[in-house]
Amino acid sequence: MQVLVLSVFLVVTSMGYVFAEPITAQVSNQEKIHFVDEQIMIIADISNNQDVQQNFAYITQVKNDRDIVISLSWLTGSLSPRQMFSPAQSWIATEPGIYHIQVFVWESITNPEALSPPLSLTVNVSEQKF
Repeated sequence: MQVLVLSVFLVVTSMGYVFAEPITAQVSNQEKIHFVDEQIMIIADISNNQDVQQNFAYITQVKNDRDIVISLSWLTGSLSPRQMFSPAQSWIATEPGIYHIQVFVWESITNPEALSPPLSLTVNVSEQKF
């Protein structure tokens, strides 16, 4: 039973402005600045590489720079054989700081058997200056 997470994207929307930058398992040295009160969409492309249906739980966890979990969300579903899907979870930073985002794809919320390796990225959130 294996679901492959191909890549993770961050999409930030604010007042009609959309910014998208692909983040792969190898995090780029280039840091992006995001702002307080902007919606950040955490999106991963997953695919079922099996010939049988696969249930999954897509989990996103956001930690602050003190390693405290400040957001934990998930969605569950089922992938048909060879099906691809791009689930997304949103998060809004309410204060500036450095945040660590992790994405997990598990068998289910009650069965934490990993279907793919976890992905991680770091986000720098600043106050918006007018």
